[in-house]
Amino acid sequence: MVEHLRFLPAGNGALLVELDDLETTLTLLDALQVDRPQGVLELVPAARTLLVRFDTLVTDRFALVDAICIIDLSVRSSRHGEMFDIPVVYDGEDLNDVAELLGWSVDELISRHIGATYTVAFTGFAPGFAYMTCDDPAFNVPRRNNPRVRIPASSVALGGKFGGIYPADSPGGWQLLGRTPLKMWDANRSPAALLAPGDRVRFRDMAKGAAVPGSVPSSSRTETVASRVSAEGLLVTRADRPALFQDLGRPGQAGQGVSESGALDRGSLVEANLCVGNARSAAVIEIAYGGFAIKADRPVTLALTGAPTPMTIRTTGGQSFSAPGGEPFALDAGDELTLEFPPQGTRSYLAIRGGFAVEKVLDSAATDTLAKVGPLPIVTGDVLVPADEPVCAVDPYRPRPKALPKAGDIIDLDIVLGPRTDWFTPIGLSTLLMQEWQVTAESSRVGVRLAGDHPLERSVSAELPSEATLLGAIQVPHNGQPVLFLADHPLTGGYPVIGVVAAHHLDLTSQIPMGAKIRFNAIAAFDPLIRETDR
Repeated sequence: MVEHLRFLPAGNGALLVELDDLETTLTLLDALQVDRPQGVLELVPAARTLLVRFDTLVTDRFALVDAICIIDLSVRSSRHGEMFDIPVVYDGEDLNDVAELLGWSVDELISRHIGATYTVAFTGFAPGFAYMTCDDPAFNVPRRNNPRVRIPASSVALGGKFGGIYPADSPGGWQLLGRTPLKMWDANRSPAALLAPGDRVRFRDMAKGAAVPGSVPSSSRTETVASRVSAEGLLVTRADRPALFQDLGRPGQAGQGVSESGALDRGSLVEANLCVGNARSAAVIEIAYGGFAIKADRPVTLALTGAPTPMTIRTTGGQSFSAPGGEPFALDAGDELTLEFPPQGTRSYLAIRGGFAVEKVLDSAATDTLAKVGPLPIVTGDVLVPADEPVCAVDPYRPRPKALPKAGDIIDLDIVLGPRTDWFTPIGLSTLLMQEWQVTAESSRVGVRLAGDHPLERSVSAELPSEATLLGAIQVPHNGQPVLFLADHPLTGGYPVIGVVAAHHLDLTSQIPMGAKIRFNAIAAFDPLIRETDR
């Protein structure tokens, strides 16, 4: 038996292993979980690939290739789970289109969907999102050419050969069949994900046109913002856009379908904490485009880094003066601090000496806006409670001032080509590297939507089976206009990634404002490794 393995570069610190099928992929996953090579940080399985994230200070892709090639993949893994009955109202926006694609009537589509048995192969994309294989091989439909910006929570959908149920409101490109009243993800439940690998699912048709009983709201999070359980602290008097608690995120949670998330500009978060003597990973407030104000009820010491928003302190006596950025400053009881629109960059980081009192979810205070995991966004009227944790007694850190991008600027970003560069024509690759890409208003913590005069030309038009994605991945949907993934990106996706932003430019990427342009610079040639093993 000959096993074919391709090892594809995926940024500076990851390797995408492409295998023959899902069964072989899960076998390799189980083998690496039992005997994990030194330096491997995380494993993210998908339809026929396994993403291996590693510490570049401990190992490299060549050592991992050697370690994986000696694994015997002929002994297949077997997984068995529970059977679930999932009720569905079949009123999805794509119901008629899917029926037409498959050459069936709508009634036949529904009948065959409820007659099939689905098995959870792996989780990804978002917490609680289960990729399910079907025992009816006819269910194979392409994703939408243009992904939707918002798919409602609990939507039942098809994508390629997989079925799935969206656990929360999110972007997506799958075809929608209907909706279910069941929650796929509930952080207050143990386990939080309803479905796990090995579980089997049968769908049940509910009455047409009937309301979904017990419909799930778009967010099942509890009130985890410390401000909403206490009346003492810093009052938020202005929030033009919701601000977010962020720390260094949730590494290592891919097994639950949870991506790392955390601060977009991680270096600025660390600098803000060091300015006030906090631990590097303490939670701070991430503020996008200024427009934020707080009023102190006690003396506090703060620091602001990242986008250099103008800051004004107004005292109880009516005096106003500027506050410095990149160094500690004090507020007395009754003082109000106002942050205006930054002249450069996009996101500022506000730290308080002793940290903020924030309830953690999966060991992190980060707010994941796509997965709806973590503290609620901070809005006007919230009260932010100081944690008063011990701080470092040494002299405060002073970060070196740095220029950030402005609207109208052209920013050069280094990228590592792969893992799917060979899905594009030479003209497509040249277009990526030679063309300037506009940062559009359709950008968020999930990703930056780019627009170019010429779309990227693909050499492979087939559907890409879902596979893991990375922070900084440049994913290209069918319209050829790239999306550059940021911290709240989906864990897996079904469009090819032509390249990944180099690690040293990730923080810079998060500070590029709408109206700026990006030029990509490939710092290494696309160099996949191919191995065949005869078992």
